Amino acid sequence: MLDKILHWIKKFIPRRLFAKAQPFYHYLLAWLGAVIYRFPARRLKVIFVTGTKGKTSTTEILSTILTAAGHKVASTSTLQFKIGDKIERNLYKMSMPGRMFMQKFLRRAISAGCDFAVLEGTSEGAKLFRHKFIDCDALIFTNLSPEHLESHGSFEKYLDAKLEYARALEKAKKTPRFLAVNSNDKKAKKFAELAPSVKLLEFSLTQAEPWETSASGSKLTLANETLETSLTGEFNILNILGAATLAKAFGATNEDIKKALAELGKIPGRMEKVVSDNSKQDFDVIVDYAHTADSLAKAYEALGNRRKICVLGSCGGGRDKWKRPQMGQVANDYCDYIVLTNEDPYDEDPEQIIQEVAQGIAKPYVKILDRREAIRAALTEAKSGDVVIITGKGTDPYIMGPNGKKTPWSDYEVAKEELSAKLCRPNAD
Repeated sequence: MLDKILHWIKKFIPRRLFAKAQPFYHYLLAWLGAVIYRFPARRLKVIFVTGTKGKTSTTEILSTILTAAGHKVASTSTLQFKIGDKIERNLYKMSMPGRMFMQKFLRRAISAGCDFAVLEGTSEGAKLFRHKFIDCDALIFTNLSPEHLESHGSFEKYLDAKLEYARALEKAKKTPRFLAVNSNDKKAKKFAELAPSVKLLEFSLTQAEPWETSASGSKLTLANETLETSLTGEFNILNILGAATLAKAFGATNEDIKKALAELGKIPGRMEKVVSDNSKQDFDVIVDYAHTADSLAKAYEALGNRRKICVLGSCGGGRDKWKRPQMGQVANDYCDYIVLTNEDPYDEDPEQIIQEVAQGIAKPYVKILDRREAIRAALTEAKSGDVVIITGKGTDPYIMGPNGKKTPWSDYEVAKEELSAKLCRPNAD
């Protein structure tokens, strides 16, 4: 309702005046939400997870560890909203929904008896004051790389939006407070500098040595004990370390962490394997959210030297056009067979988006606008020992088209349907 009212108001107020009034509007709405729901964050241990990549996975891992440690936990992420054992899929196309939603969610968490809330904190959320009046106890910083630059105006402004979570932690009146940072990332120091009174916890890959990862899972060392997980990739080892480091500060043990990793299994849309019941399947199919050049490269690297058939979901319309050739370049460097397809064009021409991605590709590629047909073509190409990886959307519930059109979608479900159809055909390999 508020969005509709705001859309109507924008038609009658000059753009410059509206832009100046926006910060006040967002701040007022944040305060109003906190008042209406009686400042619920004050009665919970609130943990924000921020960074460019790994926020959702770290949120899910940390929630599972805290639950294994005997706590009742609520969490919000790109993937889903959880209050205890009740789960709702996130259908908002926003990792961090609006201010009223966040305050109401926290009040619901209190009513359900939760003592922890783990919240994915985004740059856009900070820009729109969605984190305001949510007193926090801790923050995890995963990593930082260029993203959402057209929304923020520059990398410096994007970084500053992320740093808002460190400023909020420093100002919080709760004790104790913790800041867990990935010390492998160059921007970790900036987060620490903004929260000098908070206990600093650092994590890095060296703490997990010896560690190893493959397409089937990973092993890492924690406090001289070997832990195993079905999560794959170096990035997931860092996500586990970040979650485990902070969980230990709140009293979790190695046994809690081991139990959580065993229970967690897969994280939907994050290097998620699509498996058919048909015994003919002799190649892997993976769905992953990878939406930056760096995350795309790391996803491909996690799959080793196998022949890779890559369905590259282009890049969303109206945002970060600069990265499109970079995404194409990564696919060019790692993939043996490339299928370029539609993702979320919004009001842009999907043909133009694909053309810009293709600027980074020097080898032959296939262009198929229909995403289902693109997935079908990739699966048809797959042979024994290959891996088909479908990137760009993860668990996104819609394909976003012109004029706000939403087409219900699931990469995982479509891939599973097309995989079953391929394997059931009489001439299937």
